[in-house]
Amino acid sequence: MEPIIKSLDQIYCDSLTRYSRRKTIPVQIGDVIIGGDNHIVVQSMTTVDTMDTIGSVEQSIRMIESGCELVRITAPSIKEAENLKHIKDELRKRGYSTPLVADIHFTPNAAEVAARIVEKVRVNPGNYADKKKFEVIEYTDASYQEELDRIRERFLPLVKICKENGTAMRIGTNHGSLSDRIMSRYGDTPLGMVESALEFLRICEDENYHQIVISMKSSNTQVMVQAYRLLVQKLNEGGFKPYPLHLGVTEAGEAEDGRIKSAVGIGTLLEDGLGDTVRVSLTEDPEFEAPVAKALIDRYSNRQDHGSIPEIISYPIHPFDHEKRVTQEVYNFGDHNVPRVITDISKIEAITPKEMKAVGHFYLPELDKWKMNDQGCDFVYSGKNPIPFMLPNGMKEIQDAAVWKENSDHTNKFPLFNLEQFKNSSDFHAELNFLEIEDTEVESALLLLKDRKDLVLILKTANLHAMPAIRRAFVSLIQANTPIPVVIKVSYPDQSADQTMLYAATDVGGLLIDGLGDGIFISLEKEQEHTREEVLEQVKLHNATGFGVLQAARTRMSKTEYISCPSCGRTLFDLQETTAMIRKRTDHLKGVKIGIMGCIVNGPGEMADADFGYVGSGKGKITLYKGKEVVKRSVPSERAVDELINIIKADGMWNEPEEI
Repeated sequence: MEPIIKSLDQIYCDSLTRYSRRKTIPVQIGDVIIGGDNHIVVQSMTTVDTMDTIGSVEQSIRMIESGCELVRITAPSIKEAENLKHIKDELRKRGYSTPLVADIHFTPNAAEVAARIVEKVRVNPGNYADKKKFEVIEYTDASYQEELDRIRERFLPLVKICKENGTAMRIGTNHGSLSDRIMSRYGDTPLGMVESALEFLRICEDENYHQIVISMKSSNTQVMVQAYRLLVQKLNEGGFKPYPLHLGVTEAGEAEDGRIKSAVGIGTLLEDGLGDTVRVSLTEDPEFEAPVAKALIDRYSNRQDHGSIPEIISYPIHPFDHEKRVTQEVYNFGDHNVPRVITDISKIEAITPKEMKAVGHFYLPELDKWKMNDQGCDFVYSGKNPIPFMLPNGMKEIQDAAVWKENSDHTNKFPLFNLEQFKNSSDFHAELNFLEIEDTEVESALLLLKDRKDLVLILKTANLHAMPAIRRAFVSLIQANTPIPVVIKVSYPDQSADQTMLYAATDVGGLLIDGLGDGIFISLEKEQEHTREEVLEQVKLHNATGFGVLQAARTRMSKTEYISCPSCGRTLFDLQETTAMIRKRTDHLKGVKIGIMGCIVNGPGEMADADFGYVGSGKGKITLYKGKEVVKRSVPSERAVDELINIIKADGMWNEPEEI
């Protein structure tokens, strides 16, 4: 068989069409093995102060009982590192043998203490031996080598202790805490993230120490996916051992947004066969993280093959950069337009204006006007049940072709054809027609698509492995130089809301990460019979999920984005309460990114990806940022949200919320 990706500098997975989990070396962590032929391990991190032994133990037990197989605990100084022994002893005394991981930032001496106590230590190359002041430093090759020698001297004692004690290590790069040294040489890039880890990995390999897991985390899902893929390619190219990967999206946030954002990043990589342990980072109690991670992982527990999906011999998309597929503009799809949301209401007969709030459009009868929120869909698909009233300007209706043909309005309504109808029809909308086809029909439809300037494809698949099947269809379109916009259609009948969000984020989000897709359409077509109220709830879920996936994949910013970390023992304020308070005051600021960080570890770096930042800097004290620049220090927490809003107003990005 020919190589799937011909160029060596692009190989990052075994296959783009057959599910094949990457073969890695096994890493022993107490009784748990990560990598090899072992299952993908679920882990999470405590939020209780590490000096609170009983609180840490009891929270660890709740995490373990929710499905957590590794428990990570922060050790910001020697005293916390030493207290890990008491936590471990108490857990063992209560009958729990779950391995513990010490999370280390800034303090090599704490890591060296912890490595003699727990089964694994996590070090962050960005701040283990370096400082971050956002300075640009000019290096010669000789001066850069001197810095590497300094890092080796600082890091080597920990490597030796881990080797002597049988302690595993995670080399965990965070996009938000790349050192000034790395930033100066490689920039704020996936390559910089990878090189940051490889510097430490080379020291480990020189010492013949291989009990290592690696991570490449970012709050930006595109950067995160690109960095993991590039890491695998660089490990292969550099002759390193195939080390296991720890997957995670940093600062994913809370509730639906956190789940969708985590799934876009983690799910995309799991589809590629990458990942040996998963941590979902939510701004919620840690026992709620493990079930989400398990739901993502469980999709791959019995995934042996992708069936009859044709192989991709030459992949026309560079996997380490985001570049949108080139398409022509059709109506408001494709080219420079943001991806569109089509929401399926076809199972609701005689829908009323009041019920359109499920798709983000609100009718105000006393004013006889419509208002739209940040999740007002672009199109509704009514199928065989045409809408019996005039729609607002911000939304259009798609009808089945046969219904549209009988409709008198051939201007404001748009037809949806299947392949047979399309072949035999001579009656089309002058500007916009939709053709729905299966992934297996793309090749046979290519001639019909040639030179059409009025057509948008609705692309779906019957294959259980939706993402690789649809990706393969996109490759056919690209190779045939067919620039028609494509809306990705998926359906998840009769499952939980969490599963629908996670699956759509994986299947559609993974394609959007690669620049594929001009819209999302979550269908009701396979749903069983439900009450009207239940169908409306599904419609509301699908509509919100569509916008959430586009935002998480960073292809359409439709609402305020919160880059909020999960709490941990370093957190200096009530993160959940503060996040909720900030969200309540600012969630109308469409497209604005606000970082909410419990402490300084990732704060400044992640602020670089946010417009504004709120970072704990001491007990009851907050530092406020604009981008990566400090605007105000040591603001009392009771005034900090008001001060944050004043900074947003001063920057001209504030508008008053509208009543709906």
